[in-house]
Amino acid sequence: MDILKAFKESYEYIQSQTKVKPTVGIILGTGLGGLVDEINVIDEIPYEDIPNFPVSTVQSHSGKLIFGELGGKQVVAMQGRFHFYEGYTMKEVTFPVRVMKFLGIERLFVSNASGGVNPDYEIGEIMILDDHIDLFPAHPLIGKNYDDLGPRFPDMSQPYDRKMIELAKTIAKENNIRVAQGTYAGLTGPTLETPAEYSYVRIIGADTVGMSTVPEVIVARHMSIPCFAISIITDLGVPGKIQEISVEDVIAVANKQEPKMTIIMKELIARV
Repeated sequence: MDILKAFKESYEYIQSQTKVKPTVGIILGTGLGGLVDEINVIDEIPYEDIPNFPVSTVQSHSGKLIFGELGGKQVVAMQGRFHFYEGYTMKEVTFPVRVMKFLGIERLFVSNASGGVNPDYEIGEIMILDDHIDLFPAHPLIGKNYDDLGPRFPDMSQPYDRKMIELAKTIAKENNIRVAQGTYAGLTGPTLETPAEYSYVRIIGADTVGMSTVPEVIVARHMSIPCFAISIITDLGVPGKIQEISVEDVIAVANKQEPKMTIIMKELIARV
């Protein structure tokens, strides 16, 4: 597939369906789609209608692009993201981020649900990402590099924008919302981690572990898009606190804490 041609086809179709010119891109994670309720929605486009777009197969990921206004900004939000464990290639997982760049986004905001491996964390904790560890077996930038999109060897010294991190912490404090700040490890899933795997992830420097976010951020940074990411800790991978959980449990915790995350994201988008 000619990837640039595919981007162009997707972009041109989307442009034919909406007049919104987004400067902000948003990717919503498991159980965290409620931020859409805060968007003044102008247009919705199902993924299956967009040429070359993957289609989300995961319960709790509804599968459409939302166009509208939030915090005084024109935005495009992915309501439902794509995961490597669904069988997509990394280029398919990150394809929408490329398309959002073509649409004009200048910043990317990402949310996810994750497992906490930092012993100081509790279920329901909100963590702002300041770094990540890529443990996926494939990389979204492997293969031919397109210089029009970004450099062959992109710098990753600041995967998450420091100014947005500090502003988000200020917003959380103003709203009496407790937030942590730490490192997220990305693994494939779809199994949740074993106790030994949780310990491994903690030993190598992570505070949380999940199955998304890292590929999208890598591709966004390849295109010089500043990123902000926030995680709700829905289960614990800490010795003595590990319990059997289901995706329903994850969604329940995410739904409960989502209003706090939404306040931070909405205010941050308004102020940047």
